[in-house]
Amino acid sequence: MRKIALSLAFVAAIFTPHICLAQSPVGGHLDHILATHTLRVCIWPDYYSITYRNPKTQLLSGIDIDLATELGKDLGVTVQFVDSSFSKLIEDVTQDHCDVAMFAIGITPARAEKLRFTQPHLASDIYAVTSKTNRRIKGWDDIDKVGSVVAVAKGTLHEPIMKEMLKSAQLLVLDTPFAREQEVQSGRADVFMTDYPYSLRFLANADWARLVSPPRIYHITPYAFAVKPGDDAWLARLDEFVAAIKRDGRLMAAAKHYKLDPIVAQ
Repeated sequence: MRKIALSLAFVAAIFTPHICLAQSPVGGHLDHILATHTLRVCIWPDYYSITYRNPKTQLLSGIDIDLATELGKDLGVTVQFVDSSFSKLIEDVTQDHCDVAMFAIGITPARAEKLRFTQPHLASDIYAVTSKTNRRIKGWDDIDKVGSVVAVAKGTLHEPIMKEMLKSAQLLVLDTPFAREQEVQSGRADVFMTDYPYSLRFLANADWARLVSPPRIYHITPYAFAVKPGDDAWLARLDEFVAAIKRDGRLMAAAKHYKLDPIVAQ
């Protein structure tokens, strides 16, 4: 896999959100967090290597679980994890169900209209997963052909990107990541699209699956933490945290632990 370096100034210029009139709670999130001694962090508990809840032990693990814990330590507060998903992301953040979403949120123009983002800490290209028995997909160039069926999960960044990128293949939008995987395993779809973190863990646990990597950069997406618009002080404090973990090595150490160092945003 390629190591990815991002120009943060470039990312900020591209994804600066439109003006939004949404207001944060009186006193702001940071004041509320310090007053209640609790940091509420939205996560997607099915995101391998990012924010994953083990179904047997119910324990959480992943780079953003570790980083949320570090943020709590820096603020001197307790971290409370709140289950969310990509389809519920905007609602959960803007309705103050949590103070920050930390599950490798891909920065897209549509999301940037509704949310504010920290500087990126990760960035990933798009990858495809097919079955080992699939005869149609031998390489990346076989994906976008007449007759191919490409599955994506609703609400993920892959949905709008593949709608734009695919010219000949059929796009199948499914309600959950598990549904897209089942469609490929059953043969009803040829591939499902995902990112580096998810593919890494998925392939380690699915002996029927095979990774199809793009031969060149296909579509790099920066990942960051997301907050509700209208609270500049809280966003600034989170950006300070991101800068600190890059500088002091905590980000890279967590990334290496979960084998995500190739996608750390410099």
